[in-house]
Amino acid sequence: MNLRPAVLCALLLVSGTLASCGGRSGSGIDGTGEDKPFYLTMGLSLTGELPPKNNMVEQAIEEYTGTALQIQWIPYSAYEEKVRLMIAAGELPKLIKLGYSPTMIATLKSEQFWEIGPYLPDYKQLQAVDQRYYENISVNGKIYGIPLFRDLGRAAIQYRKDWFDRLGLKLPVTLEDWYQVIRAMTLGDPDGNGKQDTYGLVLEKRYNQEISSILTRISVSQGGPAKWKVEDGRFTPEFMTEPFYETMKLFRRLYQENLINRDFAIMDTIETTKMYESGRAGLMISGGNAQTWKDMLVKASPGALVEVAPLTGPSGRRLPGEPGNAGFLAIPKDAVKTEEEVKKILGFLDRLMEPTMQALLINGLENRHWVEKNGHAEMLDRTLHLKEVKPYRDMLPHLTEPETEWKRNLQPELYRKSQRLGKENEAYIVPNPALTLDSAMYVERGRELEILIADAETKFIMGKLEEAGWLAELEKWRQSGGDRMISEYEEAYAKKQ
Repeated sequence: MNLRPAVLCALLLVSGTLASCGGRSGSGIDGTGEDKPFYLTMGLSLTGELPPKNNMVEQAIEEYTGTALQIQWIPYSAYEEKVRLMIAAGELPKLIKLGYSPTMIATLKSEQFWEIGPYLPDYKQLQAVDQRYYENISVNGKIYGIPLFRDLGRAAIQYRKDWFDRLGLKLPVTLEDWYQVIRAMTLGDPDGNGKQDTYGLVLEKRYNQEISSILTRISVSQGGPAKWKVEDGRFTPEFMTEPFYETMKLFRRLYQENLINRDFAIMDTIETTKMYESGRAGLMISGGNAQTWKDMLVKASPGALVEVAPLTGPSGRRLPGEPGNAGFLAIPKDAVKTEEEVKKILGFLDRLMEPTMQALLINGLENRHWVEKNGHAEMLDRTLHLKEVKPYRDMLPHLTEPETEWKRNLQPELYRKSQRLGKENEAYIVPNPALTLDSAMYVERGRELEILIADAETKFIMGKLEEAGWLAELEKWRQSGGDRMISEYEEAYAKKQ
């Protein structure tokens, strides 16, 4: 393979693990030493700006791994629907990002993707990963992909410290605390402009869905279960527990008093993001790093201060456990016909997990995205970093540990604090006992049942359902397949025990 010297030299400097810029012997990822790069098509989701075509980060990945990449970047908002259409049409790339959803679980069960579990022991980096990451994406004990690794406990409170200081607020612990803090930041003019134009908390239409549900996160902090409660082998969904109902009542109260945005049921994520970044909202429970919010916020409010803190309830620090991934990369059988090609793709992913590639995915290229200054690494241009490095960091497998000193010093302190918090949270997570249990009803009608309850939660918060109406929706859920799902989870749990 003809190496581009400038890109390769920059890459080698990323980690200091290679001694020269003379190229790599045997650059083929299958270890054959072939000069011809392995052509690899990929389908990945994109939340920010499209990275420039043939940019230096992508070139560096290609050079190190011996590949020629063809990446199809699909907007996050349209990603799931696009993947479903690609699956139906048999037009998937060789490597595709999937989510752990009822639809995808059914697809995996139909054996449309390669089972990769038996191959993992042959790949040093991939097999060394904490096995919980793989267990949390398993289907009937089988592994079909490489996780896009995330912390197992990501939920944290991110907040405008300058607003808290101005109003004399403390971080919320009880549900009443949440009410008082949100009320103060909505009515107390925290930005000092003399107008009532702020919110303590802004919701978007996916506020109660999946692992990022704010109802789940607050309910768990108050002693509730993470999606499902299991006691003496009996399963109960979170929305049938007292802490969850009390959390809904909190949001109903906030809505009735105009303390949260009235249009939350139809508001897109991009709109709520704009409100936070423009300085109109001051508190969120997020799984991301607070530095990203601050970077955008200070453009509109130069004096803004952002902090991050653990999610704490009356019994102390408590948060829902998460699957430890933002999806996983799977290999479709329609696009990849041979075991030999499967091994080449796994070889590519294994190479990505080597220290040199991990450093690149986290920090980018020296002298383009960061420089060494006084013995420490310093970021050159955070905007460029977000444009050229972040898309690959988000969509290719990487772990934040172990970190070297220069890695820690590259990112601002708020970013590093967010990362530390995510690791510390693992000691306080409440796991979802049904995460990988098998339920035919969940695969068949899980999404439909989730929508039924999510809609009922929204109607209750908006005052369109009273307690009797909410209980009627719970009974509808049970009769529509919920009771069968509970029984199937209990049976699978008993077998697993």
